Amino acid sequence: MASTLVAAKDLTPAERADRGRAARRDCPRSSHAEWKPPRNRPDPIALLEEQGSSRVPELLPIRRGRMSLSPFTFYRGAAYVMASDLARTPRTGLEVQLCGDAHLSNFGGFAAPDRRGVFDCNDFDETLPGPWEWDVKRLVASLVIAARELGFKSAVRRPIAVSAGAYYREVMRRFAAMRDLEVWYARLEEGAVFEAARQQLPADAVKRARRQAAKAHAKDSLRAFARLTHEVDGEVRIISDPPLIVPARELFGDHEAKEVMDAMERLLAEYRTTLPGEVRHLLEAYRFVDLARKVVGVGSVGTRAFIVLLLGRDEGDPLFLQVKEAQASVLEPFTAKSAFLNAGERVVAGQRLMQAAGDPMLGWLRATGVDGVDRDFYVRQLWDWKVSAEVERMDPKILDAYGRMCAWTLARAHARSGDRIAIAAYLGKRSIFDEAVATFAEAYADQNERDHEAFVATISDGRLEADPGL
Repeated sequence: MASTLVAAKDLTPAERADRGRAARRDCPRSSHAEWKPPRNRPDPIALLEEQGSSRVPELLPIRRGRMSLSPFTFYRGAAYVMASDLARTPRTGLEVQLCGDAHLSNFGGFAAPDRRGVFDCNDFDETLPGPWEWDVKRLVASLVIAARELGFKSAVRRPIAVSAGAYYREVMRRFAAMRDLEVWYARLEEGAVFEAARQQLPADAVKRARRQAAKAHAKDSLRAFARLTHEVDGEVRIISDPPLIVPARELFGDHEAKEVMDAMERLLAEYRTTLPGEVRHLLEAYRFVDLARKVVGVGSVGTRAFIVLLLGRDEGDPLFLQVKEAQASVLEPFTAKSAFLNAGERVVAGQRLMQAAGDPMLGWLRATGVDGVDRDFYVRQLWDWKVSAEVERMDPKILDAYGRMCAWTLARAHARSGDRIAIAAYLGKRSIFDEAVATFAEAYADQNERDHEAFVATISDGRLEADPGL
């Protein structure tokens, strides 16, 4: 991304705008409506199985089971499939730091370091520089897929999709007119979200959202401690709930478990070196207590993810960290190889660049497994006021408002990392791009349904094992 920003700073705003308008010649805004699977389109199921080859084999049936539940859950797990498809669509040539998996459920609320609730993108496993339009297409397609699942007719779905594309365009144009520091500090705070909701949505919807937020404020390490630990022989231990939560003492043999626990002490010390000095000082006051493997998400299932329990001054001062494996981004085969040698650092760097306020405990490490294989991980807090929207309960008005919140967030993230003036000039004042991306989203929702049906068929006929109950 450095080259994009350096190139931009050497141009005047007018020259940057000219660059954006010039991109329309090679990639007309209307061309973003295009989606037709090419004859040589890779088999989506083969792509998913290829992706699963580096994951924990016994967890793959859980991943397949969760993805099989609906077209939307399939879409959540099929970022690699869509990356392959997007690589065959028109490109503007204007790059930003991509989320790489910008669907509706990868946005949400959490606590900023100043202990204010904020709304932002919250999943960066696939982050990598790339064409800004890829993130927008994945977001808008997720809106259409969710709207279909909610039973909304085409006449209802299309305005929601157009609205999200239009809001991205309008917000990017606003950011293009702002000073660099104003863009850098812009964020969507909980108070502003509720004020906008109060003006636009029914009172019962706002009340429900406030209850969700209040519940999320109690979702922290103390809550995790109460739910995820118990006492064993006078010592605090993480509970066992296989296969979703498996403590290290059960996951490995006695000898290996001790080696893993000893290694975790050293790895935590390595992780702390990736943190700012003041956060490193804070974490040095905590002692390592226990470790367990925990299954998380939909698309992430099968990657190695662990929860780590630390204690501060006493048992009333817990801290839970999540240590999650980072592999190569699904975008890499279709853009360029990451500039970072450690995939965990790639995730952290992308998150820090895209988010206005992030987890201060975000860091990375590299660990050698009991199988002798080196793997990269990133580390973050397990729970810190995290809240996700209940998409399944949304009516058209709420889904439209939520889609615009996500579009604002994505535009802000792209404006921080790329040439916002060029992107805004490319998009222009007219609704050409908005309409085009809505058309693409409907066509890609059809594709996603076909892929989901094929995926379910491979499970039904026994070619793939799946467990939809976990």
